[in-house]
Amino acid sequence: MFIKKINLVRLTVDAYQLGVVFKNGKVVDMLTAGSHWIGFGKTVQCIDMTIPMKGAVQLNILMEYAPIRALLQVVEIKDQEIGFEFKDGNFSRILEAGRYAYWKSIVDYDVRIEDLESGKIASNFPRKLLMNRAVLPYIKVHLVESFERGLLFSNGVFEGEIDPGTYYFWNGSKTITLLKTDLRTQQLEISGQEILTKDKVALRINFDVQYKINDVQKALSKTNNYIKQMYTTFQLALREYIGTMVLDNILTRREEVAPFVMTAVKDKMETFGVEVITCGIRDIILPGDVKEIINQVLIAQKKAQANNIMRQEETASTRSLLNTAKLMEQNEMLFKLKEMEYVEKIADKIGEITVSGNAKVIDQLKKIIN
Repeated sequence: MFIKKINLVRLTVDAYQLGVVFKNGKVVDMLTAGSHWIGFGKTVQCIDMTIPMKGAVQLNILMEYAPIRALLQVVEIKDQEIGFEFKDGNFSRILEAGRYAYWKSIVDYDVRIEDLESGKIASNFPRKLLMNRAVLPYIKVHLVESFERGLLFSNGVFEGEIDPGTYYFWNGSKTITLLKTDLRTQQLEISGQEILTKDKVALRINFDVQYKINDVQKALSKTNNYIKQMYTTFQLALREYIGTMVLDNILTRREEVAPFVMTAVKDKMETFGVEVITCGIRDIILPGDVKEIINQVLIAQKKAQANNIMRQEETASTRSLLNTAKLMEQNEMLFKLKEMEYVEKIADKIGEITVSGNAKVIDQLKKIIN
């Protein structure tokens, strides 16, 4: 752009330029491409029509001249708006609040205006453009995974439940909040609970809970930190049950704890939007002195059982011997067989027999065998 002050001089206006003639600071004529004579007291401003106009003051002056106004396309962007300038169909730049003018010439300019206060970006907005480096400062991106659900709030007002997907919002003065929760089965560990039993024994109990969310709105918007609320509810139910039982019953009937706790927390879990799948005691940790006493009791019980078994075996063995003796007493042949059995056992342990003396020794052996 350049300005010439002339006194009746010949001026050439190049192609795709516009010569604006001023007199006393006011537009009085315009010159198209070609050669022109300019009279005294006039100035000419040559403007490139292939680029947008610059300067709001100059634009206001040019717009007063109707023939020039007909050649311009004026775009006004308000404070809460943002403009996307496209040159020949391709994104060119971001336009913030202001007034912009484009010449109706060989270059095709188009401007798309978006309201930053609208919150969610329209689905027909080019998603590829949102990833442009120049556009990123003006947007917020929220991702909801396939196993998640979300709740959308605008300026603190609930807008609706959000399904899995990627959501884009304008970064305006409106506050956009997206709360998300995992719908998969989750585990809550209630660890190291020190609870006093009915017989005044201090136990440490680790309790596990498996659950899942079945009502996102109850869990996220109607409950303040549902995980903390769940923890406290299970903790109180566990203390209530353990506090009414003596140690021996807890150790022998620990499987009864879970059904009681499940029933006790059921109504409360429904208000949290939570479904409890299963729960139970993982560990019962006894105090050191109590553990030592229980171990001693167990050892004594095992010893008593062992002694009882030994006595039963001895009694059975004695009874068997007594029965055998009665049979041999009543049956001489059976006695003789038993005698031969013992002789055979003795003979198995003897390598050889050496006999010396007279024949009476052999007779004695025959008597033993017979």
